[in-house]
Amino acid sequence: MAATPLAVPQNLSSHHSQSHFSFANCVNLKQSHHRIHPRSTLVAPNGVSTPHKFSSFKKLSKPITVLGHNSKFLQMGSQETQKLSINSMASDCGSTSATLSKRVLGIAHLVVSLGIILVVEKLLKKAFVAAAIKFPSALFGMFCIFSILMILDSTIPDAATSLMSFFEPALLFIQRWLPLFYVPSLVILPLSVRDIPAASGLKICYIIFGGWFASLCVAGFTAIAVRKIVKTEMIDAEPMAKPSPFSPTEVWAWSGVFLISFVAALFYPTALGTSARTCLPFLLASTVLGYMVGSGLPSDVKKVFHPIICCTLSADLAALAFGYLSKSGLDPVLGNYLTKVSSNPGAGDILMGFLGSVILSFAFSMFKQRKCLEATIEVVPSLWE
Repeated sequence: MAATPLAVPQNLSSHHSQSHFSFANCVNLKQSHHRIHPRSTLVAPNGVSTPHKFSSFKKLSKPITVLGHNSKFLQMGSQETQKLSINSMASDCGSTSATLSKRVLGIAHLVVSLGIILVVEKLLKKAFVAAAIKFPSALFGMFCIFSILMILDSTIPDAATSLMSFFEPALLFIQRWLPLFYVPSLVILPLSVRDIPAASGLKICYIIFGGWFASLCVAGFTAIAVRKIVKTEMIDAEPMAKPSPFSPTEVWAWSGVFLISFVAALFYPTALGTSARTCLPFLLASTVLGYMVGSGLPSDVKKVFHPIICCTLSADLAALAFGYLSKSGLDPVLGNYLTKVSSNPGAGDILMGFLGSVILSFAFSMFKQRKCLEATIEVVPSLWE
């Protein structure tokens, strides 16, 4: 079938006029759409006439908004973004509140568990004093706690585990600050050795260091000899939880306590009723700071400069500085450090007040290492064979 020739409008006499349907004309359609007949014909560049209803242009005469405020897509995205942000804020608030509540519960758990140990130790001490029993009350309490744990472990193991878990915060606290509880006797050492003659002092040092070295040698060789006799193998100790290291926040907090209480004691020597109570905060803070600094030293340094020595020197230097600035001397300040009077305690009395609790805590440590104790008990009968 022959192709039908296409009719070309007469008003478009040239190819240029046929192909020139400019962008400006399209834009002007908005302004002149009311003058264009709905049945007008558009001419394509190839000269083909195409009928088109310009009603569609009329519909597009309004500004074209690709993503307007009524767009459902954008509304969904906005709602999802808001939901995500709200959920993230809620999760952050929830995590913060959960962390805060966890810390509060941890502190309360520590206070309760440590308080029970302290109360039990004080009650035992009063009972032994009232009954005029010379045996150490804390040592008796340690054996009682260990026996209770062993009985529970053999009958109700879950109860023994729960009891250990309950007192774990108190045990970690005691383990963390254990060296401080033995420091007061070293801090007041200048008062104790002042009236000792030099010859007697040398003898005392010889007995202390010579006896310490001899006891270590005897204990070591005895253990080796027993192992050879019974032909037993070494048993690894049970892993023990380690307390957390000291943070910079703790160091700065104790430093602030030391500075404020030191200055306050200089200007108000009896602000807390007695000089011992007034000196207690800065002397305690100086001891704690010395222990923190000593604990942070490298391991090679701590072999020579032990944290106990560090905190002892720190407390003595603080007492010396206060005695010099207050013009009272070193002896009265050291006397206020350890008064041995319950109604007028010093910093050393507070620290030494934990010694009984330390002995009670040894029962839990013994229970953790009960496998080693059982192996030792099994070895004893073979020594008599």
